[in-house]
Amino acid sequence: MGVTPKIAPSMLSSDFANLASEAQRMLHFGADWLHMDIMDGHFVPNLTIGAPVIESLRKHTKGYLDCHLMVTNPLDYVEPLAKAGASGFTFHVETSKDNWEELIQRIKSHGMTPGVALKPGTPIEEVYPLVEAGNPVEMVLVMTVEPGFGGQKFMPEMMDKVRILRKKYPSLDIEVLIKKFIQIGS
Repeated sequence: MGVTPKIAPSMLSSDFANLASEAQRMLHFGADWLHMDIMDGHFVPNLTIGAPVIESLRKHTKGYLDCHLMVTNPLDYVEPLAKAGASGFTFHVETSKDNWEELIQRIKSHGMTPGVALKPGTPIEEVYPLVEAGNPVEMVLVMTVEPGFGGQKFMPEMMDKVRILRKKYPSLDIEVLIKKFIQIGS
């Protein structure tokens, strides 16, 4: 079973005053998913969107809302994001060492697709138990920048993690996050 590549632009680079039209523009230009960066100001220093913005955007798009949670306690966000219309829920392995099994179960029970992310300094082996579990995550997000800020320089050495994951799990969805704004179209 193979995997199909997907394009998921980060909406963090959007004009938030026109988020619905920005989302439609990205989908028009071929995006498969819309990557929504959710930051709590604790796990990362910045604070961004939350469930109310996801709920507002959901009213304007049927697109897949790929929610990447850079938050200290992702369990607190499962129900609000599910109610808001999130499609995917990706949490950081660094914040979930003690409760990832419960977290995955709750994400799935609320109809969202679970994923796990890891920071550049986190060894790839940290995600293996989550991929190999009886109730596994369905995607791994390999950060190629430090979480919490857009416009950083791509860390090419992180691609080794992608190669390792692809070899070990040929059918796993692997997301590579590049936080650099690139102008598409006009």
